[in-house]
Amino acid sequence: MQAIRAILPPTQGPGPTGERPVSLWSRELPADVSVGAHSHEWGQLTYTHNGMMRVSAENSSWIVPPQRAIWIAPHVVHEVTMLEAACLSPLRIHASRNPFGGEHCRVVEVSSLLRELIAALELGEQPREAVRATLLGELILDELARARSRPIRVPLPMDKRLRSLCEALIDAPGDTRKLADWAKEAGASERTLARLFERELGMGFGQWRQQVRLAHGASLIARGLPLWQVAQQLGYASQSAFTAMFRKTFGSTPSGFFAGEKTRS
Repeated sequence: MQAIRAILPPTQGPGPTGERPVSLWSRELPADVSVGAHSHEWGQLTYTHNGMMRVSAENSSWIVPPQRAIWIAPHVVHEVTMLEAACLSPLRIHASRNPFGGEHCRVVEVSSLLRELIAALELGEQPREAVRATLLGELILDELARARSRPIRVPLPMDKRLRSLCEALIDAPGDTRKLADWAKEAGASERTLARLFERELGMGFGQWRQQVRLAHGASLIARGLPLWQVAQQLGYASQSAFTAMFRKTFGSTPSGFFAGEKTRS
């Protein structure tokens, strides 16, 4: 994997107002680029219709494919890393129109209707289209409030040594090295890292790595990658081993999980 290159968040584009509560500003970004830590006065639905990204906020990380978007409340510091080249199209939502109440971050399914509404808003971002953009924004807010949540969250630690290890594994979920091997790179003993996992994340190294792999796996499956390739990329010995772990976590096989999701969208 290439080194991540940090860029500044955009300052262009119209912000939301009370009269026009939803606005949008799109830009094409290459893979392995990170929009550095920042926050907004408005809420943001971070979305890309053609690529996968990682969003980090409040000591957590989410892998977000095009079929998902993540809500980030006003003033929440967050960072967006592009895992694939894509057009990043965040919706800027006025703070007074928060569709999820007190929730700071929430991953939601992007229904067919919501996807088309966002596309229509993107095409109509011209001054002469102001009335239409306001109507589209109201429809987006209504559809967003009905969106199903998909809480595939990976917690992140505060300790710098452990965080470095965790971020490296998020970038390479198929890495099969044991905690003792990671300890050499982190500059801490295996016992120290094991204690930090339990104290800061409430779980052991193996369980945390499993969450990372499942988060990546769910996103790769949503993109249409065959299960055997997903299992291979994530370091599982076989497709059946990955399927068993997926069923244990989500209560369904991957095919059943995503078949139900397509029916709902």
